[in-house]
Amino acid sequence: MNAVSPGADPAVDADGHLLDPQDWSREAAMQLAEREGLALDDRHWEILMAARDFYARFQRSPATRPLLKYLAQTLGPDKATSIYVMQLFGGGTQARTIARLAGLPKPPNCL
Repeated sequence: MNAVSPGADPAVDADGHLLDPQDWSREAAMQLAEREGLALDDRHWEILMAARDFYARFQRSPATRPLLKYLAQTLGPDKATSIYVMQLFGGGTQARTIARLAGLPKPPNCL
């Protein structure tokens, strides 16, 4: 793992995804979240780690619907609604934001 040094900004592409997924760490995720105006707490980490688990199992970043279905299976239905996820990660494309913060490639179907 080529984890980002504390205080160093992780290298990202034009869409804000890590250039090298091996650079992902909790520190890198917190730095990326700060750029998005987010402060990560335990609720965020649950979802980010579930997204990383999804990627490890299926070898693809989860789009919104598959992510919500996976969250229902792994975290329970109360944490698998688009409203819950939107409250945590803001408007727009939450799957893309989650992938960015989880150190994953851009999900399919994201423009």
